[in-house]
Amino acid sequence: MNSITMKMQADQLIRMALQEDITSEDVSTNAVMPTEVKGTVDLIAKEDGIIAGLDVYARVFQMLDEKTEIDFKCKDGDEVKKGELMATVTGDIRVLLSGERVALNYLQRMSGIATYTRQVAKLLEGSKVTLLDTRKTTPNCRVFEKYAVRVGGGCNHRYNLSDGVLLKDNHIGAAGSITKAITMAKEYAPFVRKIEIEVETLEQVKEAVEAGADIIMLDNMTPEVMKQAVELIDGRAQTECSGNITKENIARIREIGVDFVSSGALTHSAPILDISMKNLHAV
Repeated sequence: MNSITMKMQADQLIRMALQEDITSEDVSTNAVMPTEVKGTVDLIAKEDGIIAGLDVYARVFQMLDEKTEIDFKCKDGDEVKKGELMATVTGDIRVLLSGERVALNYLQRMSGIATYTRQVAKLLEGSKVTLLDTRKTTPNCRVFEKYAVRVGGGCNHRYNLSDGVLLKDNHIGAAGSITKAITMAKEYAPFVRKIEIEVETLEQVKEAVEAGADIIMLDNMTPEVMKQAVELIDGRAQTECSGNITKENIARIREIGVDFVSSGALTHSAPILDISMKNLHAV
């Protein structure tokens, strides 16, 4: 992860996670390790997958003690195998014990997202379709989860509500129509913002094109209707497919002709990648 992003965005969130886990003290660790003792522990993959979040993992321990040393055997984006030694962590045993769960929570979650994203992205290889994530992220974990999507080979949709204009069905309902919603967005939003709008029928597609949308999101359409929509748009706007897109059904999108496909499953449905810290001992 970019060092500036780490300092400006991630550090505060990591600290909050540590404070959630250690409200006053780590009773278990302090009971068995009352004083500082230097030790080492191995980071081991328990299943095959793609690794993401090693910098975040390291930051957890370094926040507790900046003298903690980590010898990584892999880097973000690498494919690891079950049983593979990924790193050796050396430092105060109290730090290794107290930071273990938070560090693994981040690394397992981010690596799971990267692994699932890589699996989905491979199904689109050779097509012109760009794979996107969504805002369906764990609260206060978006910076980590969207980074993991990129590591896995996907791309990021807007980061938050300030990042771009995306007019969904309720925005359209509030404005009164697709045309009114697009017109109002163009009048309000800075000229550098593209206007994306969600549609569900061919009639709405036609209205969105005529109103001048920059991107048209084809939401929950059948592949047959989606193909008709792409032909109707005919390059006058970029196209995005959305709505319950998963690893099991994304292959049907390959040849339809859309520019982008967004999948909330990349973040909200990805299983963790099982990783453990083993062989802790004093040195």
